[in-house]
Order: sequence, then structure tokens, then C-alpha cells
Amino acid sequence: MLVPKKVKYRKSQKGRLRGKAARKTTLSFGSYGLRAMTSSWISSRQIESARRAMTHYVQRGGKIWIRIFPDKAVTAKGAEVPMGSGKGAVDRYVAPVQRGTILFEMDGVTREIAQKAMNLASYKLPLSTKFIEKE
Repeated sequence: MLVPKKVKYRKSQKGRLRGKAARKTTLSFGSYGLRAMTSSWISSRQIESARRAMTHYVQRGGKIWIRIFPDKAVTAKGAEVPMGSGKGAVDRYVAPVQRGTILFEMDGVTREIAQKAMNLASYKLPLSTKFIEKE
């Protein structure tokens, strides 16, 4: 799973996901991509699950690029812990994704295979996506 090697601050604040993405909105590496149509947090487990689904479908052919990285720490307190006593420990890492961000890119396979692989990956993600290709 993807986790940062080192972070400047161990715990982060929530923040808000509003508006459209300004970066990572065009295909940079591959010919086909998966674009987020809604905003959401994507956990490192979900990214890995989607990557494995794509890799399995293309039978390790072609090349896959992951354009997002989970670098935001999400904390959680244990079950039945009373209110107060500070913020909980880091539970997982997520990637905050805005609408319009390219999540994955693929090259070296046919359009049909890429589309089916991206479709399988989209089932693993908590947001709606759209298959795109380079003009």
C-alpha cells in the first residue's frame, strides 16, 4: 500500500473538497485515463485495489501510471473512548481528489482492453469516474 515515507506534520486537519481540480487534469503519460467526476477522499487501500484490478485484467501488459498519492493522514479514536483526551492516532492515509483529476493512465494496450480495465478499477473507487483518451 502507498504511504508517505516522511511527513512534516504527523496529524492533519480535515480541510474541504470544493471546486474543480486545477492540476492533473490532462493526460501526461499514457493514451488512456480515468478521470474523477466527483470529489472524494480515496484511501491507499482503494488505490491499491484498483491498481491490482487493472493489472490483473491487462495480464501485466502495457504500462499503468498512478497519478494520485495518499499523503493526508486521517485519525481515529478507539471504540468506546470518552469525549476529550485529544485527537486520535493516525488510522490511514488518503488522497483528497477534486472533480476533474486524472486518477490513472494507461498505455501499450488496445482501447477496448484499457476501457474494460479502467471500468473494473472504477468499481473499487468511492467516486464516479469517466474513461478518457488522448485526442
